[in-house]
Amino acid sequence: MTRLFPGFGGQLKPGPAIPSPNIWNWPEVYEQENRAQDADGALWAALRELAPWADADVLDVGCGDGFHLPVFATEAASVTGVEPHPPLVERARRRVAGLPRVQVLEAGAARLPLPDAGVDLVHARTAYFFGAGCEPGLAEADRVLRPGGVLAIIDLDFTAPPYGDWLRADLPRYDPGRVERFFDGLGFTMRRVPTVWRFADRATLEAVLRIEFSAAVADRAIAQTPGLTVPVGYRLHVRSKPQGLIRG
Repeated sequence: MTRLFPGFGGQLKPGPAIPSPNIWNWPEVYEQENRAQDADGALWAALRELAPWADADVLDVGCGDGFHLPVFATEAASVTGVEPHPPLVERARRRVAGLPRVQVLEAGAARLPLPDAGVDLVHARTAYFFGAGCEPGLAEADRVLRPGGVLAIIDLDFTAPPYGDWLRADLPRYDPGRVERFFDGLGFTMRRVPTVWRFADRATLEAVLRIEFSAAVADRAIAQTPGLTVPVGYRLHVRSKPQGLIRG
């Protein structure tokens, strides 16, 4: 999972994998963040409705250290995680060791090491697909999807307070409307999904906010969060690959 970096203006920059300073530098803290996210299951429920994975061949792009792979594996026919950062690949492989029909491959979204028309669901959660500039990854997703397969992209909703307010404070050039128009123009439908992050203690909550934001914005977020929960909005973008057609 990739955090947007300061200066991000709604367009990916060319080159190697975009650094994810949160999980790359603090994987143990990010593990606690993953456990706190979507505490009531709203995001998973929306995904299940719009992109069900029971008996499907699933590809998780930018899978990080594989936190979501076991969830898919409980019902999917097969699960493949793709991650460009080698230390996270190793962590993901350790996480899924012993799970049948699950593999983790080292690769990026723009060059997927999978055959054409081999999966039913491509899932990406806060990774790579941030708007204009992700076209190579979109093309690759279409290539590996079977006709009728679904591409499901989950990203953070910068319009939903309070988390969206903190994101915009750190990334003032990011234009949520432009990103939404980008996906809409490519045939995606979008659903806004309000969720709650729920933490076991204040120390963990504060540690997570400090790896997600600059020091000043993290201080503001901590001050504005009196308890152990943080409301966080997401956008779920979904597009099905046409039956019998190849999307260009």
